[in-house]
Amino acid sequence: MKRLRIGDVELANPLILAPMAGVTDAPFRFLCAEQGCGAAYTEMVSAKAILHRNRNTGPLMEVWEKEGPAVLQLFGSDPDIVSDMAAMAEDGPYAWIDLNMGCPVPKVVNNGEGSALMKDPKLVARILTAMVKKVKKPVTVKIRTGFDPSSVNGVEIARIAEGCGVSAVAIHGRTREQFYSGKADWDMIRRVKEAVTIPVIGNGDIVKPEDAARMMEETGCDGVMIARGARGNPWIFSRTLHYLETGELSEPPSLPQLKEAILRHVRLQMEYKGEYVGLREMRGHISWYTTGLPRSSALRGRINQAETYEQICELIQGMG
Repeated sequence: MKRLRIGDVELANPLILAPMAGVTDAPFRFLCAEQGCGAAYTEMVSAKAILHRNRNTGPLMEVWEKEGPAVLQLFGSDPDIVSDMAAMAEDGPYAWIDLNMGCPVPKVVNNGEGSALMKDPKLVARILTAMVKKVKKPVTVKIRTGFDPSSVNGVEIARIAEGCGVSAVAIHGRTREQFYSGKADWDMIRRVKEAVTIPVIGNGDIVKPEDAARMMEETGCDGVMIARGARGNPWIFSRTLHYLETGELSEPPSLPQLKEAILRHVRLQMEYKGEYVGLREMRGHISWYTTGLPRSSALRGRINQAETYEQICELIQGMG
């Protein structure tokens, strides 16, 4: 299996955990690293929030020593602020620094940040040029195919990024207007790959090992970024690696293995954020872990009412 090189950083494999708000915190990144993901992105962090020392940014930027390569993803639209905060943060435990140009959330887009940057190529060039100039570590960017169907400019933005000295581009095969609906446009990923010489990481609709193999074959992309397919399913990395290496599908975790994995995640979350916050943040994760299981809807309702680890433990052990 080919390795993925981002600037002077060489990853063990080309599978990357995508940034997901409220999901890719340190405990979840650690669990995915255990399953073999080549690198994992933090939740996106506001450059302005770092500048103003917002107390919520600290946990978002924290990386555990036992994680694999971690990538700090920043968002913002002011070239000076974004580049200054990137330079300030690069001494941290990050393999590289990424600029978010994919977030479709209205409160981000309405500030001219996230995927709104797809509408302003000149501003993109200014931000990326400033980041590359000030940051010694590799700088990357995560984009979408465009803002809406009338402005599908992923190829143009990728070429601009390469011209600015960016080390790699990740592209989610949807426009901002699509959010996460519809089918990802893998053909645009292929077109971006053909348009630039830097590594291209494809993102969109990777929910099982065969999807990753097919994306790499159809688009020629250098790496695959897995997002929603990893929620409640860190094993997607080990199973995908096995499939890419052997062409054979390995078995998913058994019910006892699933139960233990959930409870271990709960314990890690509690150790990291305390019982009260940790248990509440685990409600979404447990919902993903248990999707498709018998009576999972009723179980999730009871999980959402649980107040202690003992109650969660009893409910999880009673599954199946």
